[in-house]
Amino acid sequence: MDITYYGHSCFLVVAGGKRLLFDPFISGNELATHIDIEAIQADYIFVSHGHFDHILNVVAIANRTGALVLAGWELYNYFGAQGVKNVHPINPGGQFTFDFGTVKAVIAQHSSSLPDGSYAGVASGFLVQAKEGNFYYSGDTALTLDMTLIPQWADLDFAVLPIGDVLTMGVDEAIQAAALVKVKQVIGVHYDTFEFIKIDKADAMQKFEKAGLALHLPAIGASIVL
Repeated sequence: MDITYYGHSCFLVVAGGKRLLFDPFISGNELATHIDIEAIQADYIFVSHGHFDHILNVVAIANRTGALVLAGWELYNYFGAQGVKNVHPINPGGQFTFDFGTVKAVIAQHSSSLPDGSYAGVASGFLVQAKEGNFYYSGDTALTLDMTLIPQWADLDFAVLPIGDVLTMGVDEAIQAAALVKVKQVIGVHYDTFEFIKIDKADAMQKFEKAGLALHLPAIGASIVL
């Protein structure tokens, strides 16, 4: 699969000939000032929860591209009220098959509110199964034994996990999470954007390697193939 990283927790995966964009927070990220959001194309936009650093550019990109936005019920209503025409609800436990493959929403242990502080529903992650392969995006989450259910639903090629600590898992727990979901390839997200989630990337890579895992930390705007 082709994966492009746009900073923080935003990344794009090409699957089934479709462009799947996750948690677009770009224009508000000082580390991603070189990314032109007007140039980003998407067929689907996945939103894990309501925090500003995951939804900031959803409406603009969705309205420009016509992408289908997938999110929990409360966010489904929120984006509809924001004028997004193409929205699909999917709560943890729910599954739906699209033209590129199948998506299952799964629980994430994290808070979720909209920028004005109002309730945004429960946080979630996503399990994507496509002909090119399967992957798990945990969303913002703590380490949880619910992750042991993931391999029962699909054999994964890689996982996208937060590693910045403080608000989510840190490096050590992400290594444990990789073992629970049975992957060897991990893309790290949700780090370095803010002062309190800055990490030592060399140390993180070394810890993953010692655990027999590959940690991928692509530069913002860079693409990799997994």
